Amino acid sequence: MFYAPWCGHCKKIKPEFDKASSLLAENDPPVQLVKVDCTEAGKDVCQRFEVKGYPTIKIFRDGEFSQDYNGPREYAGIVKFMKSQVGPSSKPIANQAEADALLAKPEVVVMSYSSNEEEEAVFLKVADALRESVQFGHFKSSDKEGIVLHRPKHLQSKMEDSEVVFKGKTTKDLMKKWVEDNYHGIVGHRTIDNGKDFKDPIVIAYFDVDYVKNVKGTNYWRNRIMKIGKEFPKLTFCISNQDDFMQEAMEFGLTAVTADKPRIVIRAEGKKYVMEEDFTMDTFKAFLENYDSGKLESYVKSEALPKDTSAPVKVAVAKNFEELVEKSEKDVLVEFYAPWCGHCKKLTPIWDELGAKMADENVEIVKMDATANDVPSGYDVRGFPTLFWVPASTKKPEAYQGGREVDDFVKFIAANAGEELKSLDRKGNAKKTEL
Repeated sequence: MFYAPWCGHCKKIKPEFDKASSLLAENDPPVQLVKVDCTEAGKDVCQRFEVKGYPTIKIFRDGEFSQDYNGPREYAGIVKFMKSQVGPSSKPIANQAEADALLAKPEVVVMSYSSNEEEEAVFLKVADALRESVQFGHFKSSDKEGIVLHRPKHLQSKMEDSEVVFKGKTTKDLMKKWVEDNYHGIVGHRTIDNGKDFKDPIVIAYFDVDYVKNVKGTNYWRNRIMKIGKEFPKLTFCISNQDDFMQEAMEFGLTAVTADKPRIVIRAEGKKYVMEEDFTMDTFKAFLENYDSGKLESYVKSEALPKDTSAPVKVAVAKNFEELVEKSEKDVLVEFYAPWCGHCKKLTPIWDELGAKMADENVEIVKMDATANDVPSGYDVRGFPTLFWVPASTKKPEAYQGGREVDDFVKFIAANAGEELKSLDRKGNAKKTEL
């Protein structure tokens, strides 16, 4: 664990890490947990391993960095996770029957048949790095040679090879990238567990994906998506069960996804695109061609435009945010809130009072329901309420970190507004009026 003594998250995990350390030291074989203070003697080590935030946790094997740790952060979870890392990450295969049994599993298997010691050593390092998501095995076979990725039977198709042979330079990074690039094939089965594997620009097909009870029906649609997807190699394609990703589908406005036909969406560069036509191979191809040529209009989740615009606090929705905030000639203080958020409810009367105080100033006080509208790019909203100051001079949003009483807001605005307020000086004090 790479940490800084002043870091709040580090202080929280430290006792959990220490407790896990004492338990794992007694494991057979023992697992060593180590801490490095990045502010003291460990500075050079932290720089060498490109530590950019605290705490950063990494797993090392045989003296070499293996992978980033993304597991639990309480002691029981750390112990369980690290115990699962002990032992061989690639299963040694004694005979063809054992190889067949491994390859019969409903998941991708990467197998080493290599007689090259250097290649097998690199393979085992890759297996260590990817052991959480990939099945590995090694088998000296008279029929095969090299490193081979095997697709499970239910994901095999005439449109792509069921086996892919590694042909690159024998380095850990290149072999690891080869596994990751080929793992999901042309159209991957995206689940809650592996969702992070699929990077934008991504084409998602939502339907009743079921590889337990309806393999044939699932592949009926997957094969059609694959046939068109082969023509667009720059895009990532996947199928997803509509029930598993219902909340995500709703972000695309798909409130009535049915099992009859896939609903197609694209997520790219912070924008969303929805295919409105019923799925056919022709409509799907046309949709992708229009995306490629920049003809598609992106989908924006937005409430209706507010009917009453006379209130001191302006209501922003996705449809008017650019005009109300980003194109405004005034300085803007904007709140992103959620209707169910207790802190937001507490802020509401304060925000209304602030709006009334700024009604005659060259400052706009704005609020936006971030659960009912797409938050524009450039506004990093991770909790509620989140506040941003948008100066008229730059229109670059700046996170507001000050107090949350009316006086705190007034003093901040007085000090930062593009022009001095009519009734207050730069310190937020009332201006003297001459008799």
